[in-house]
Amino acid sequence: MERIYNFSAGPAVLPVPVLEKVQRELLSYNGSGMSVMELSHRSELFQNILDDAESLIRELMEIPENYKVLFLQGGASLQFDMVPMNLANGKKAVYVNTGSWAKKAISEAKKIQGVEVEVIASSEDRNFSYIPEIPAVSSDAAYLHVTTNNTIEGTAMFDVPNSTVPIVADMSSNILSSVYDVEKFGLIYAGAQKNIGPAGLTLVIVREDLIGQVEGLPSMLDFKVQAENGSMYNTPPTFAIYVAKLVFEWIKEHGGVAGIEALNRKKAALLYDYIDQSDFFSSPVEPSARSLTNIPFVTNSAEFDKAFVKEAEANGFKNLKGHRSVGGMRASLYNAFPVEGVEALIAFMEKFANARKGGEVRV
Repeated sequence: MERIYNFSAGPAVLPVPVLEKVQRELLSYNGSGMSVMELSHRSELFQNILDDAESLIRELMEIPENYKVLFLQGGASLQFDMVPMNLANGKKAVYVNTGSWAKKAISEAKKIQGVEVEVIASSEDRNFSYIPEIPAVSSDAAYLHVTTNNTIEGTAMFDVPNSTVPIVADMSSNILSSVYDVEKFGLIYAGAQKNIGPAGLTLVIVREDLIGQVEGLPSMLDFKVQAENGSMYNTPPTFAIYVAKLVFEWIKEHGGVAGIEALNRKKAALLYDYIDQSDFFSSPVEPSARSLTNIPFVTNSAEFDKAFVKEAEANGFKNLKGHRSVGGMRASLYNAFPVEGVEALIAFMEKFANARKGGEVRV
């Protein structure tokens, strides 16, 4: 079956070997005569899947024993609420505003009764094209919230700031694509649909001392309840956890997170180098803040941008249209995206540019 080059920001490309294994096991997992989608979440077969998934992610990210790994639902967006509900505990919640998703996290935190929110740094003054310098956070704050990769704007934070309070990180679009020291964070959360697996699963890694600080929370929104029940307070997203386990195995086979990061840097460098030498395409992101996983680019004409997206689609390069809030184009090069896809995109970009330098627009 022919496959296209999928540049979607999420749900995103998955490793072909993982999809092939899912296909082989779809009707009968491990000789059970049942699909994973049909297994009871209380069965030994599924418990083994869950245990293996946790063991693998702990190994890949070198997660210390004093951190809980939770497989939850609701997407990263639900964590915009769960984090302040569980961690603020009457203290100030401090945020860094680096893009659209950070703004949503800030907006949601402000809705939680009794939570005072302070935005300590922002890059909105230059259309989120850079990562701002983060000043010292008062030691009486509850936490410092950062977004390590801004999917829409194409910026990334690779250096974790020093902080006397727990750092909370939304890693939805670059978890497992770059090496981070988990011990520098109090809590990490990520929607699965970019580098982990199918949509519907949310990974939360939280230090044990941050759990159970607030009494009387709704059970589904309480990290303590979720941890005590092993991520199975209610029926978990079983199929998504199963696919995530397979993706974790695939990452391990490819040299772990360090090996994947090296490959991601190679892919990103190919595209950035072409854009930087081009007199037709350009990057709106400051070089020091450029994401490895989400690469926006533009021409000097909205009409050219529109034509590029349309012709790219016709040539098998799917989902290159930039987010509706920023326009232009965006190539999302997540872990499973192949190097040859980047090379093919660059060849198409060059062909398109050469055909348009005389000013012709075909829509």
